Amino acid sequence: MAVTRRGLGHLVFVGAVAFGASTSLLSRRSLAEAADQAAVDQAVEALRKALLDRDLDRLRDLLVDELSYGLWAGGKIQNKYQFIGHIVRGEPSYTSIAYSDPSITIAGNNAIVRHRESIEAHTREKRYVLEFGVLQVWQKQDGQWRLLARQGWKPEIS
Repeated sequence: MAVTRRGLGHLVFVGAVAFGASTSLLSRRSLAEAADQAAVDQAVEALRKALLDRDLDRLRDLLVDELSYGLWAGGKIQNKYQFIGHIVRGEPSYTSIAYSDPSITIAGNNAIVRHRESIEAHTREKRYVLEFGVLQVWQKQDGQWRLLARQGWKPEIS
């Protein structure tokens, strides 16, 4: 098949359109992922504030019913209602929660969040300051990001 000058121009045009469409599709995906990352970051911050404020309505809204909340101390796992119950009773009562070294990875309708967490809190018996690593899994439900799972771990001391 001979390619004429006119045919070559058409091929270049079609190739440019195809490249532009694929680039546009990648750009839209990147924009959607960036928007999801920003929304997850906002949800993580909303959870931090809800814990500090002991805002039970906001906590209920941010957590899925199937929540698996793992504490690094003692390896205890709580469901949504156990976790909220501890917050209601002030076990613990947070005075400060700070996050550092965050990373967010979007995987479809799920987001994997990792960060270091520094907390100051107290119970009736004790006041404590802790720093540990956290893995959170967020799930997008009805357009809102909700916490599905969380696991804390004690970081290695170097």
